[in-house]
Amino acid sequence: MQRRMIGIAAGVVALGVGFYLFRPDRLFINASVNEDFPGATAQASAAKDASKALFEGQFHKVAHGTEGTATIHQLADGKRVLRFTDFRTSNGPEVHVYLVAANDASDNATVKKAGFIDLGAIKGNVGNQNYEVAADVDLSKYRAVTIWCRRFGVNFATAPLQSHSS
Repeated sequence: MQRRMIGIAAGVVALGVGFYLFRPDRLFINASVNEDFPGATAQASAAKDASKALFEGQFHKVAHGTEGTATIHQLADGKRVLRFTDFRTSNGPEVHVYLVAANDASDNATVKKAGFIDLGAIKGNVGNQNYEVAADVDLSKYRAVTIWCRRFGVNFATAPLQSHSS
């Protein structure tokens, strides 16, 4: 009887650990976000007009279907921001936004070999969102945006960035 109780307890612990690691609930639950363009206030349209789109690209599927636009803007105050619009991807554990030192990343190996800058955890798997890009990031080197699952080392999707022509 005691062995059976130990076996049941071990099974419950294993299920809990498995649930924590794989987060299967995230396959069915969307995390929506809808951030305004940076500096959005009563002067929102003026702030957007004062910004300049530097680079832009469309997401394409690598491991998970993803859609939307990634645009790097230079704001009037000199700061740079990566903005996702009409964005939608799969949810998952430890999903991050990377700038990748490659023209495109259609696999996991390219991201790992080329190098990347982690802009932080994804704010939501659905919706418009903003990520600050540090002033010292060389945008002539980091030419793609990747949605990356750190827990499993998987490239969900990539948006190759092209110079934006105004």
